[in-house]
Amino acid sequence: MNIKKYMDLVKFSHTIFSIPFILIAMIVAANGWFGWKLLVLGILAAISARNFAMAVNRYLDRDIDAKNPRTKDRVSVTGEISENEMKLFILANALIFIGVAYLINDLAFKLSIPILIILGGYSYFKRFSEFAHLILGLSLGLAPIAGAIAVTNSIPCWSVFLAIGVMFWVAGFDILYSLQDMEFDKKEGLYSIPAKIGEKGALFISKMFHFFAVIFWFLFVAYANLGFFAYLAVIFAAVMLYYEQKLVDKDYKNIPKAFFDVNGYLGIIFLILIIFDRII
Repeated sequence: MNIKKYMDLVKFSHTIFSIPFILIAMIVAANGWFGWKLLVLGILAAISARNFAMAVNRYLDRDIDAKNPRTKDRVSVTGEISENEMKLFILANALIFIGVAYLINDLAFKLSIPILIILGGYSYFKRFSEFAHLILGLSLGLAPIAGAIAVTNSIPCWSVFLAIGVMFWVAGFDILYSLQDMEFDKKEGLYSIPAKIGEKGALFISKMFHFFAVIFWFLFVAYANLGFFAYLAVIFAAVMLYYEQKLVDKDYKNIPKAFFDVNGYLGIIFLILIIFDRII
């Protein structure tokens, strides 16, 4: 088994977007350290869920990706990974996720299949709705709710605010990312926001989504009764999102840097500051 081609299939490095926020939720829910067992199970759940979602996306979009000059060299298109291999990979990660949820607690297990349905549904939305960006955001926004469930066997109010913030954050940068495919999406009749309302409208909505993300993250900090470093985390996130928007406004060639570098640092530093707030 060629591990590298599967990591390429799911863009494993992008897992950096979801893992910090599931860990943030677990730290806040436990009011500190939550134990090695939950750490391992939480990371396994995050990785298997994301592998499942990305593999489903690549499998369902392989015909579309083959037409797009930006995506025509993906392993799901070139045949480096066959359709049967993708199906087995999808099934394996779904079973891992359900099994890990069973080991965590009853609520996690009961919600495991509904969560997989949401994660797998994103690829269909861009065929009929501009809300696809928000569905992708919701998929990653489920991570902090799952983290809270793992520790408390419940869904506290603050975890919902954290999740909504993540949803708007991801939807906002996904709109920026989709600017690269605007003309292709128009030609293929796909429902991305840039394809439907143009560049200026898409940039405005992305900015508004990032503004909402910051608002909901402030609500998360307030409702979770966190301290100085948590508020500092939200302020830092706001500055990073402002910088991300400026990078893209300046030149669309900066989109890959804005997408991966800026958002990757945002999640990691947010997590570090929450660790300072709750543990150190």
